[in-house]
Amino acid sequence: MTGASPPIRVFHSPRYFADIGEHVMPMRKFALVREAIERSGLCARIEEPEPVGDEDLLRVHTPEYVRAIATGEPRALAESQKFPWSPALAGAVRFTNGGCIAAAFAALEDGVAGNLASGFHHAHADHGEGFCTFNGLVVAMERARAEGRIRRALVVDMDLHYGNGTASLLASRPWAFQLSIYGNWYKQNRAYRDVEAERAPDTENSWSVPVPGGSGGAVYLEILERHLGPAIDRAAPDLILYQAGADPYREDPYSPLDLTHDDLRARDEIVFRAALDRRIPIAWVLAGGYTPDVSRVVDVHLGTFVAAVRAREALRDEP
Repeated sequence: MTGASPPIRVFHSPRYFADIGEHVMPMRKFALVREAIERSGLCARIEEPEPVGDEDLLRVHTPEYVRAIATGEPRALAESQKFPWSPALAGAVRFTNGGCIAAAFAALEDGVAGNLASGFHHAHADHGEGFCTFNGLVVAMERARAEGRIRRALVVDMDLHYGNGTASLLASRPWAFQLSIYGNWYKQNRAYRDVEAERAPDTENSWSVPVPGGSGGAVYLEILERHLGPAIDRAAPDLILYQAGADPYREDPYSPLDLTHDDLRARDEIVFRAALDRRIPIAWVLAGGYTPDVSRVVDVHLGTFVAAVRAREALRDEP
């Protein structure tokens, strides 16, 4: 394949940000990643998405939960994802989830696209968890399916933590699949660093692969390569959504893994090439990343964008 490629579309809005005070998950990183991409000199087209509407949310989440996030009441439910509720937060998650839909549709048109926001894979139908309010991954898949753009979809989840919310939502969606490769199995109110990851139960369409504690790049990438291709072949998706976690990084306070920036960029390239070599559209989202020096987290997320560019250029240059 030869010829010039258009800029990769990535989605971001200043309205992704809500002031949640000092928090382990810094929402300001979304804008920092955008700035890093703009400074990189690589070809990107940054666009602002529309906020997600009730119709899209209600395909995935209960009316009671959607109402709680909109109004702040009951407060315990509105804050079940562990963010302090505010009208600004209620608006921000509408935009970040709208960005998931926009990135999915852009990928279907262009081959690859991204959404510069995180906070999706721990969200269940009736509540949030782990800094995830609405599950934009499933919201985007449902919207694309409702419009007849896809029949089947696959989430490739490379966050440090197991994608438990996505797995719960896929239990009633046999047309959607998840491969979750993780170093910690997230459990509400608990984060493990120095113990082996527990294995989550596999289902017909959600597959769990824990990475042994202390693993470096060679082991991590071998596990990814061993499981990714078979998962794609089994799912036969029309679209891949890639949860590109920054928290497996060796300096992350929750990570038991010994992964460098180069290891994580190699991971990203493997995922993008696996999709693009098969001509399967792929959209990525940011995920995780709790290293106190936020610039280290931004570097991981920038690496995902660079990997997307490299994978697409490699495909373009093939005869």
